[in-house]
Amino acid sequence: MTSIAAIEAAALRLRGRARTTPLLEAPLLSELAGRRLLVKAECLQLTGSFTFRGAWSALTALPAAARARGVLGFSSGNHAQGVALAARLLGVPAAIVMPRDAPAPKIEATRAYGAEVILYDRAGGESREAIGARLVEGRGLALVRPYDDPEVIAGQGSCGLEIAAEATAAGIAAAEVLVPCGGGGLASGIALALAARAPGLRVRTAEPLGFDDTLRSLAAGRRVQNAAPSGSLCDAIVTPQPGEITFPILARLAGPGLAVSDEEALRAMAVAFRHLRIVLEPGGAVALAAALGRAEELGTGPVIAVASGGNVEPALFADCLRRYG
Repeated sequence: MTSIAAIEAAALRLRGRARTTPLLEAPLLSELAGRRLLVKAECLQLTGSFTFRGAWSALTALPAAARARGVLGFSSGNHAQGVALAARLLGVPAAIVMPRDAPAPKIEATRAYGAEVILYDRAGGESREAIGARLVEGRGLALVRPYDDPEVIAGQGSCGLEIAAEATAAGIAAAEVLVPCGGGGLASGIALALAARAPGLRVRTAEPLGFDDTLRSLAAGRRVQNAAPSGSLCDAIVTPQPGEITFPILARLAGPGLAVSDEEALRAMAVAFRHLRIVLEPGGAVALAAALGRAEELGTGPVIAVASGGNVEPALFADCLRRYG
C-alpha cells in the first residue's frame, strides 16, 4: 500500500519534471460560492491533467530492464497522455489501449506524444484488461494502471503535498478538499498526503450523476459498480467501480461523496474561465461544480476544489461558453 514515505519519494522524482500547480482564488468566485473557495489548477499540469504525476512516478519506479522493454497503459485519454509523455521523456516505447469513443483530441495527443494507440469497443463490451493482458504476455510490456497502482497513487499524492503547503500559506488549517474521482487514484493519493501533512483538510470525492460509484460505495461500505460503461460528458472520470487499492484508502480517510450533473459541470467550466481564466474539461470541473452547487452538504468553512484536467474538445468548450459564459 502507498504510504506518505512513498508519496514523498515520488515527489522527489517529480521535482524538476512536473509543474507545481497554483492554488487559485478570486473574490467574486468565493462570493458566488458563499464561502472561501480556492481551486487547485491541475489543468495546468503537463499534458493538461494531473495524470503525468502518477505516470512519471510509476515509470521511474520500474526496474531499468523492465522499463526498457516498454510500458502499457489503458485510459480514455488523460492517463494515456501522461504515460505517453513520461515514456517519451524516458526514451522507452509505450502502447496505450483507448476506447474508440474517447474524445478525438485525447487520442490524437496520445499519438503525438509518440505512443502506439490501440482502440477497443467499450460500448460493445470489449475488455481493455483482456487486451492489455495479451499485450503484456506477448510483448513483455510493464502495465501502468490508471489508478490501482501504488506508485501511481504515490505520484498523484504529490498534488496533496502541494495542497497542504499552499493551504498553510493561505492561512487555511481546516477545509473540505473536493477531488474529481474515477477509479480514485488522485483522491486517495491526496487523502493520504493530507492525513499526514494537513489533517484539518478532508477529501470529498466528486463524480457525475449516474456514474457516482464511489459515492455509493462509500455509503454502502463496499465497492459497487456503475450500471453503464459510458454515457457522461465527464469521460475522464467514468470507471466501472472504485479501485481495489484506492477504495479502502477513501473509505478510511474521505468524507461522503458528492455528485453533480453534466450540466452543472459545464456551468462550472464557464465559471472557471470567467473568474480564473483557466480551461477545464467536464470531468475536471465536477469538484468545482460541487463546491458551487452542494453548499448544504459542505458546511460553512473553506473549500478547495481540485480542477483535475483541461483536455476539452474545442467545440464543446466553445458551446459551453456560448450557453453559460
